[in-house]
Amino acid sequence: MPCESTNAISNLTPVPTGELVVRAVPERERIAFSLVVPTRNESHNLAELIALLKPAIASEAGDSYEIIVVDDDSPDGTWQVAAEMAVEDPHVVVMRRMDERGLATAVVRGWQAARGELLGVIDADLQHPPEVTARLIAAMRQGADLAVASREAEGGGTSDWSSLRLLISRGSRTLGKLLLPGVLGQVSDPMTGFFVIRRSAIQDVPLAPVGYKILVELLVRSRVQKIVEVGYMFRSRQRDESKASPMVFVDYLQHLFRLRATARALRAERASTELRSKGANGGD
Repeated sequence: MPCESTNAISNLTPVPTGELVVRAVPERERIAFSLVVPTRNESHNLAELIALLKPAIASEAGDSYEIIVVDDDSPDGTWQVAAEMAVEDPHVVVMRRMDERGLATAVVRGWQAARGELLGVIDADLQHPPEVTARLIAAMRQGADLAVASREAEGGGTSDWSSLRLLISRGSRTLGKLLLPGVLGQVSDPMTGFFVIRRSAIQDVPLAPVGYKILVELLVRSRVQKIVEVGYMFRSRQRDESKASPMVFVDYLQHLFRLRATARALRAERASTELRSKGANGGD
């Protein structure tokens, strides 16, 4: 692990605390796009990832963007590698989480510190093609509330997954759509961790994500209306091992059942609001 340099430590951005709610940003501080990269032991991938992301993002957002690395105190010093990069590059922002763990909450913490009107997330392991980020931003600029990079949309797929991994992935998607048909049925790949969402669609919405799959949480709780899908080819991991485990699937199942109850409660609340509104307007 690299030594903890003074420059790297002083260049860290404080991690937001408290409830997981994304708030408004003052107009004078706003930028076009913020991309969160949640990391855990990704020091070997980070420089290449950011080098590929920057021209892709700049092609659609110009100079008005930031790449926020949210690291869960990686033993391999990922946070420090990122912080050293941030010393030289004002587009790179780094947060080192000492007291929390988990990809989904890392994403929300990053968005809480973000200044972008558009908020995105991408994995750090280079399995998500960085150049696809430009297509996601372009879809948002054309009026989408949510642009999803999908392995199931036209042009999408997986490179060399085993039959077992394909079965687990597709089974998870099918189960999600069975439990939450009106919600997860809106997208072909609700398990993806690569997407861009409009800040206004989640602003002031209390979030409670679990594990790795944050998109299912947002599809239930957010104010998203127009969704666009962008097909992409999921790449093989080049270094180290996948962080997928049976516990990830267990977390996903538990989250689905919690969100099923949440979706019912939200539908009832919205129906009640509509009835009150009609009553106040004399039934018109």
